Amino acid sequence: MTATIGSVSLLASLALALWGIAAPLLGARTGRQGFFASARHAILGQFALVTLASFALIYALVTTDFSIKYVAMNTTRATPVYYRVTGLWGALEGSLLLWEWILIIFSGLVAWSYRDRHRELMPWVMMVFSAVSAFFLSVMAFASNPFDGVFPVPPDGRGLNPLLEDANMLTHPPLLYTGFVGLTVPYAFAMAALITGKLDEAWVVTTRRWTIAAWFFLTLGNLVGAWWSYHVLGWGGYWAWDPVENAAFMPWLPATAFLHSIQVQERRRMLKAWNLSLIIVAFSLTIFGTFLTRSGILSSIHAFSSGPVGAVFLGFLGLVVVGSFGLLAWRADRLRGQPELDSVVSRESAFLLNNVVLVSALFTIFLGTVFPLLSEAVAGVKVSVGAPYFNWITTPLFLALVFLMGVGPLIAWRKASRDNLQRNFLWPAGLSLAVGLALFAWRVRDFWPLLALTLGAFVALTIVFDTAMAVRARRELAREQVPVALATLVRRNQRRYGGFIVHLGVVLVVLGITGSMSASVEREATLKAGEALTIDRFQIRFEGLKASEQPTHLRVEGLFRVSNNGREIGLLNPTLKYFPTQQSPIGRAVFRSTLTEDLYLILSGFSQVGREEVTLKALVRPLLAWIWLGGVVITVGTLVSLWPFRPRPAREA
Repeated sequence: MTATIGSVSLLASLALALWGIAAPLLGARTGRQGFFASARHAILGQFALVTLASFALIYALVTTDFSIKYVAMNTTRATPVYYRVTGLWGALEGSLLLWEWILIIFSGLVAWSYRDRHRELMPWVMMVFSAVSAFFLSVMAFASNPFDGVFPVPPDGRGLNPLLEDANMLTHPPLLYTGFVGLTVPYAFAMAALITGKLDEAWVVTTRRWTIAAWFFLTLGNLVGAWWSYHVLGWGGYWAWDPVENAAFMPWLPATAFLHSIQVQERRRMLKAWNLSLIIVAFSLTIFGTFLTRSGILSSIHAFSSGPVGAVFLGFLGLVVVGSFGLLAWRADRLRGQPELDSVVSRESAFLLNNVVLVSALFTIFLGTVFPLLSEAVAGVKVSVGAPYFNWITTPLFLALVFLMGVGPLIAWRKASRDNLQRNFLWPAGLSLAVGLALFAWRVRDFWPLLALTLGAFVALTIVFDTAMAVRARRELAREQVPVALATLVRRNQRRYGGFIVHLGVVLVVLGITGSMSASVEREATLKAGEALTIDRFQIRFEGLKASEQPTHLRVEGLFRVSNNGREIGLLNPTLKYFPTQQSPIGRAVFRSTLTEDLYLILSGFSQVGREEVTLKALVRPLLAWIWLGGVVITVGTLVSLWPFRPRPAREA
């Protein structure tokens, strides 16, 4: 019954999606407004049906309905309920349903929010939503149906990949998918603007908040993914430049460029074609990432098993790229005649340079990601492009972005005067240079870490100085106390100050990456009970092993007493998990985190011949916690940018 409800809901939703594509075309041909209105109704109908299908699959997973093949492959009777729910996105078919569900939620919100606005654009926006929805629904209906049955019905299921049995399974995939799918909103409005020829700033203004939200979910999804990699995979790092990690990161780059360059279009009516191109590229990269993880061409914990959908996604990607840029070329004559730059030293130039750097980083990461795949497909030669390539290429580019974060928001529009440059940058530049010299004198002698920390200080100081001057002016004007003046500034200029907070969060992320990559210490040793390993200021004494039977696996823990300069700080217990379905054990590292450093322990192996003996790997990673704190600050900044502050009463204003 559950399978029937789910399958019928998907087929009915596909029929509505096809009508949502046809209705605006019929309305344009006949001039009947009813067709345009029905495109919105088709979206709302899809929302109800896809939600029903999603709840049907969740119900089947929770109740372990093993008559459905997907349930039998991705859960067991012993699996905790919350991991059964995460089975919705634990494999290929369910992940497609989650993607479609999030897409239709966004589509429904847009359809409801703008039911009385943008009457010329909305039918075509709905058509684009329905076209993307129809593709995913077709894949599920005819290639990878999450409701396919299995016979005979197995007594128990196979269960999730053991590496996916983690609390972050509840957050990382949904966050990342929401970021990916959220980029469909500005893409749909961009295509509607090209179709109708309404290429003014209206579509940009309308989609700005949607794009910020999508960018935020992408940012958080990547950071949570890095956290998951750090504390679950047991290798001591958080970013390996895995092809699927790159696929999740690449849409973030053009989305970030778009959020900066649309400010130039809003203010100066420049970069119209460029902004359209950026959002096309960003959306196309979400489809490319989906293709990479579902085509079977990659072997990765992030990738799904091979199936029949890889070629289908590649074809859809080609259709999106050719169709979108074809529309852009068709409207090229309406995108000419824009104002030119008044000066190289201006905010427009800074934002344009920001875009050039972001696109350059995107190109180099894309090239390093696809080159091994192309080499193997064309020449049959396996080529490895690893972290050294990506680090070498992207480090100077990302540091250039850090510098531009300090300059872009404060330099004047059109043409910056000497007074503007001195007032906004003289003190921050001088103090950040002093910070750099102090770090060099202290012990930071490597060029790239020293430059990164100096530029981070420059960005933070520009923000502090600009905010302090604004608060002082507010106090002189309105006689307000500092907290009230600051709150008033944020409320009246939330986009500006929300952006400042986000930039501060990025500076903290840069601080964490710089410290953890440039000053890490690593040691490995084989220890018997009572023996100790010393690393940096820490002494780690092995006290024994403890085994326990868990619902899905056997767990073996190493017990290690940790001291810092002779002062005991606690017991850490890295673990090896033995799953019946896995040939090798899966490690679970542990760490002790402070604002200054992380102590990270990995149990590599053990034996009990004669007496207990283990192989332990220990790492000390300075400042790494600042990466996660940066994510918290970015979250605060995004909320400030998006929060619907109530306007002040007229008398108070």
